[in-house]
Amino acid sequence: MPSASKSAGARPRTAAPVLGTRALNRATLERQLLLRRSTALSVEDAVTHLLGLQAQNVKPPYYALAARLEGFDPQDLSGLLAARDLVRIVTMRSTIHLHTADDALTLRPLVQGARDRELHAFRNGLTGVDLKELASLARAAVEEEPRTMKQLREVLSPHWPDADPQSLAVAARCSLPLVQVTPRGLWRRSGQVSLTTAEHWLGRPSEPAPAPDATVLRYLAAFGPASVKDMQTWAGLTRLREVFERLRPQLRTFRDESGVELFDLPDAPRPDADTAAPARFLPEYDNLLLSHADRSRVVPAEYKGRTWKGNFSYSVFLVDGFLAGVWRVEEGTGEAKGSAVLTVEPFGTLNKAQRRELTEEAERLLRGPLSEADTYDIRFGTVIER
Repeated sequence: MPSASKSAGARPRTAAPVLGTRALNRATLERQLLLRRSTALSVEDAVTHLLGLQAQNVKPPYYALAARLEGFDPQDLSGLLAARDLVRIVTMRSTIHLHTADDALTLRPLVQGARDRELHAFRNGLTGVDLKELASLARAAVEEEPRTMKQLREVLSPHWPDADPQSLAVAARCSLPLVQVTPRGLWRRSGQVSLTTAEHWLGRPSEPAPAPDATVLRYLAAFGPASVKDMQTWAGLTRLREVFERLRPQLRTFRDESGVELFDLPDAPRPDADTAAPARFLPEYDNLLLSHADRSRVVPAEYKGRTWKGNFSYSVFLVDGFLAGVWRVEEGTGEAKGSAVLTVEPFGTLNKAQRRELTEEAERLLRGPLSEADTYDIRFGTVIER
């Protein structure tokens, strides 16, 4: 029997184009403002575009923006924090992020389900605890005055003396959108982690959780092309396949070299795989390395896991767009105040051109506003095993 003919109006299904590792690398670097520093974006615009910056420690957002914005001045970021236009809050992957006020009030509700699941790990320490009552008591306490986690434990423990005090404080952090108040996070300022609610700090209520569709599109603009699993890794969410399927008609699709389907915005930049990628120094926890399930677009297989030691993350540098080693800067104190040493520790062998490029980038960092050094030294360490 002859096969049935295709309907006249049917369009043949064509195979999705394949994007190699270097092509994915260049596309991601372009979205991350790392192929060239932006001269057009303000600090607030950049934080918006990047959907926030990792901020477990104070300095990483400053170094992250110094790598991405031409003429970045740390006082610009510090001023936005002081003015409450930017805040530090737990959002994606249960980690502290620097967000715009608008994103803090919307992205946190979006990932609240993940924070609720996180509480499950502390269930043994919360036996008999009414979580709604706990959230109400914690809100009243931190809105009366900002509290440290220790102070939160002291407020909550008398109500549930048989519960684990640490679990009580974690439950408050998971249940409420708690921001770190200034001076924490300000440039060259010290301050312990004190918390209040985002609504109280910003003077307006949280927004309803946004439709995930809009956030998927923003994620692709900052991290694409990407798979469903990539997006889920970035957000700490699950069950996003249906969202991508709903958006499929307005997206382009590709495949990586392993056959995984990737989605992208139709007009998003996808530079040629041979586009030059400059050396860049990035802080610990930079989202470039943490926002995909498959990190091979930035992290060579042989270097996987070498930027961490226990819970400690090293600052990293890129050569030709890929992770190539770790670095640190040490500022002098006492009689050595006003000096700095930046040490570069490569995972592999660097050629002369790569060493020269890294030296120039290090000098830019040490001569810029992030450094107070009058004199500095740049050292290349031995190849290390981590």
